Amino acid sequence: MRRRKALHIFTLFCILNSVALAAERTLPPASAEKLPKWRGFNLLEKFSKGWSNKPFVEEDFQLISSLGFNFVRLPMDYRTWIKDNDWTQFNETTLKEIDQAVEWGRKYGIHVCINFHRAPGYTVAKPPEKLNLWTDPEAQRICAMHWATFAKRYKGISNENLSFNLLNEPSIEDEQTYFKVAKILVDAIRKEDPDRLIIADGLRWGSKPAFDLVPLKIAQSTRGYSPMEISHYKASWINGSENMPVPRWPMSKANSYLYGPSKKDIASPFPIEGNFPEATRLRIKVHTVSGSSKLTIKADGKPIFEKNFVCSAGTGEWEKEVYKSEWKIYQNIFNKDYSVTLPCPAKQITIENTSGDWMTISEIGISLPGDQSSVKEHVLLPSGSQWGQKHEIVRFDPSDRVCPFKTSEMMDRQWLWKNNIEPWLKLESTKTGIIVGEWGTFNRTPHDVVLRWMEDCLENWEKAGWGWALWNFRGSFGILDSDRKDVIYEEFNGHKLDRKMLDLLKKY
Repeated sequence: MRRRKALHIFTLFCILNSVALAAERTLPPASAEKLPKWRGFNLLEKFSKGWSNKPFVEEDFQLISSLGFNFVRLPMDYRTWIKDNDWTQFNETTLKEIDQAVEWGRKYGIHVCINFHRAPGYTVAKPPEKLNLWTDPEAQRICAMHWATFAKRYKGISNENLSFNLLNEPSIEDEQTYFKVAKILVDAIRKEDPDRLIIADGLRWGSKPAFDLVPLKIAQSTRGYSPMEISHYKASWINGSENMPVPRWPMSKANSYLYGPSKKDIASPFPIEGNFPEATRLRIKVHTVSGSSKLTIKADGKPIFEKNFVCSAGTGEWEKEVYKSEWKIYQNIFNKDYSVTLPCPAKQITIENTSGDWMTISEIGISLPGDQSSVKEHVLLPSGSQWGQKHEIVRFDPSDRVCPFKTSEMMDRQWLWKNNIEPWLKLESTKTGIIVGEWGTFNRTPHDVVLRWMEDCLENWEKAGWGWALWNFRGSFGILDSDRKDVIYEEFNGHKLDRKMLDLLKKY
């Protein structure tokens, strides 16, 4: 009884405290030209009709505010607010649940961003829509009608409190097609509410800035999921995720392709330099083989291992048969380990494809004899591959427990800046505000890797002056109830809190 009473008092304290904080906190001015450095979370109650169609939860707003954050994005499925699968009819009960979320945002000093995660005619999820928003006039008309309904409903609420995020992660590359559809939706919103703050996700699932949208005078949203080996390790909805190797951060930027003599213009050996004593064990995981190849491993230039691979139909050494009709060739997935032990000490190990087309390597493992540390195998994950990229020297230093493999260009904070920040800074220079609308890591990525990667992302966004929204608050990407197996959770208001992640987020 005492425990319940104490919990009730604590909950009441949190609510009163968050209301007081909200009263004191004035949300920053927000415009399409310059978005504030909002910090917050995505709330998923209406993310997908088949997965969830629940009212939003006031406690989420109260806790987010009390923890010092000021932003929520509501990625929603339009099917949750239509009647009887008729996309021309709206369910007022559901719309009132969204109204409540907007009102809680105002109550607790949190900006609310409404997003069509599934819009009439477009989704990144399954099943696909029956009509195609990019090409079908009827889908465009209905989607515009939906946005007009929201615009009319929330007219008069300030941009400091509310914004609209048109479509979740457009998968298209064609900027003019995107502009045409975005203009239809923007015009529909502005007809009802001329001053509403509008945000558009970038092209290619939000990863690429859409410069053709600049004339619309809207802000844009990018993503923080790079590299996918970190953010979506073992995520069931990502093809091939079950075969992803355990990620590290930072990572060496090494090419996974081994080109054979048939591609002699781009073929090169994969060299690893270090001090390799006798009986060092080298493990190579072969992922894909195109046609035929010959894996050759050398120690100081002398062959110590050779293996021929020949793809065909039917069963074989491979895990999956894949036939590419456009090239009339089998490119089978092996996903299999091959090992060799060094017969004598060496300063350089080279991995080559000495016959045939091409193959890919997904892991390279090195086990040193007599290593008494907890690291039984040092693993290199070839990442950041580009077709035709030649191999550079990889330097192996087992004393570095975080990143024992080094290349001249690493996948690290600087790499993230170059690839994920600089292209968007060019867009920002056109007076287009930027926010990171989604980011985070699935709960299977090792927690120490997660925190190192997150800090590099946060440091970059702090430097750029951009706001962000973690993919969820409660759940597999979030700070509450994430079900990570390698986290010691703290009991917090009836939830399991990842204190280390929370402290890191609050730091930025």
